[in-house]
Amino acid sequence: MEKASTGSGKVSWRSRQGVDLRARGEPFQWGLGGALTLGLMMIGGFLLLVLWNGLGALWPRPVHLLVLGDGSQVAGEIFRQERFRPGAHQLAQMDEAVKKKVMDEGGLAQRVLIRTGNFDIYNEDFRWVLEGQVRQRGTPLDLWFLERTEWGPFIGRIHGLQLDGRVYSGEEIGGGLLEKAHQEAAHRRGRMRRLERGELSAINHKMEQERLELRKLAMRSGEQSEDYLRARRRHDWAVERLQARYRELDSELKRLRHEDARSVVRLSTVDGREKTLRLSEIVRMFRPNDMGTWGRLKIYLSRWWEFLTDEPREANTEGGVMPAIFGTFVMTVIMSLLVAPFGVIAALFLREYARQGTLVSAVRIGVNNLAGVPSIVYGVFGLGFFAYMIGGRIDALFFPERLPSPTFGTGGLLWSSLTLALLTLPVVIVATEEALAAVPGSMREGSLACGASRWQTIRYIVLPRAMPGILTGLILAMARGAGEVAPLMLVGVVKLAPELPVDGIFPYVHLERSFMHLAFHIFDLGFQSRNSEAAKPMVFVTTLLLVGLVALMNLGAVMMRSRLKRKFVEGHF
Repeated sequence: MEKASTGSGKVSWRSRQGVDLRARGEPFQWGLGGALTLGLMMIGGFLLLVLWNGLGALWPRPVHLLVLGDGSQVAGEIFRQERFRPGAHQLAQMDEAVKKKVMDEGGLAQRVLIRTGNFDIYNEDFRWVLEGQVRQRGTPLDLWFLERTEWGPFIGRIHGLQLDGRVYSGEEIGGGLLEKAHQEAAHRRGRMRRLERGELSAINHKMEQERLELRKLAMRSGEQSEDYLRARRRHDWAVERLQARYRELDSELKRLRHEDARSVVRLSTVDGREKTLRLSEIVRMFRPNDMGTWGRLKIYLSRWWEFLTDEPREANTEGGVMPAIFGTFVMTVIMSLLVAPFGVIAALFLREYARQGTLVSAVRIGVNNLAGVPSIVYGVFGLGFFAYMIGGRIDALFFPERLPSPTFGTGGLLWSSLTLALLTLPVVIVATEEALAAVPGSMREGSLACGASRWQTIRYIVLPRAMPGILTGLILAMARGAGEVAPLMLVGVVKLAPELPVDGIFPYVHLERSFMHLAFHIFDLGFQSRNSEAAKPMVFVTTLLLVGLVALMNLGAVMMRSRLKRKFVEGHF
């Protein structure tokens, strides 16, 4: 390829055979290929960033012990290091040697961010330490890392173990005694949790249902009617039985709590502050500096299992996200069940039945414009129309005994699913119309010529061949709905849901309940957490999980689309 000058001074790119490359479109092909490569690199970079930070967030780190120049000690996990320019007040607090070193390096200092834990003692989770102030650094083998049910991790040493009034210390704690006692305490914690949130909660729910049934009858028949008096006697008898069972379970719970208070561990921080902790308050305990690769791998896998199957704790910065996984999946499935039939029916009418004209064109333009409306607008509409108007009418008609406490008259799973179905409806309509338009008109004409009706043609000829395109629109709708946050903040999502939308209490599926969502969980961790540094690893782990969940649901839809495509397209000629 060589340059060819024209009479006007312009340069024209030509090949050696004298063919203008712009006429062949090669510069434009290179531009398109470069744009595609740039987009793939951006997507790949994002996925690599999420994978790197998400997969490594739960790996146990070594605990460092730093001895500072003033003799104080700091122990914790080193999260990151950075160079910064200290201010005048920070320079005034430095030693002369450290200050001189900072000045020699152009006014820049090196500092490390250490996760010290022990929030209930220090009132902070992280601490910045200047490298120049560190006189000694080590990783002692006797430092423990304890993950607790509240107040975050504890980092320090174990000095004693008290079991049923007997105190063990030193070498007596070894030999598996501490591990065995902790396993027993974990079983007690699980039993107490099942009693409180399972059996006792179910009894409270039954007693509340009995009260509501009696109030409903009083509103309908009056408190002096024979039906009400008969129902009141039955109510008192049922409540008495439930209260007797409640007292039995409550006595068992008190016994477990008393037994649990007799199993405690005595701890101390590296600066000598002591603390006593019940063994049941410890979720996981290990010595990170005295573990090999296999030991760290077991802790890593146990943390992943807890993350996928347990509930969150410590303001969502620790524990699991099982309620958020469940809520995201259930809401996406309900949304898909709602948006698919309405979107397909609307597209079928617009493409196959409606007379093409100005009105239909205006409807198509409106549908396309709905795809560009900010999602928060749908949230406001869902809250005002679905929750307050329709939900309020439902409460007044079917649940008057529960008023003024709303049942459907507030945010919940049903209204969230309907709001996101409305938000993703334009995507399904447009994709379905394009799929219907791609079916050759000759197939429709051949079917009609053979005596089939229009509906039979649509059902047996058009829809099977358009099904892959319809599923493509559904996949896009699922991906968008699973990642929305703004409308859900108004119509049902919560920071922490005490109950799941699906449980063992009749009618088993509770569409009126609020729920947790992975996308909102990420927002809550990143912007509403007590400590952003502690929440940052969980943000990446939850993002990785959300991407994986959306990819898994989309993969199922893609496999179904491929099978339908082979069945209805490749099998015909």
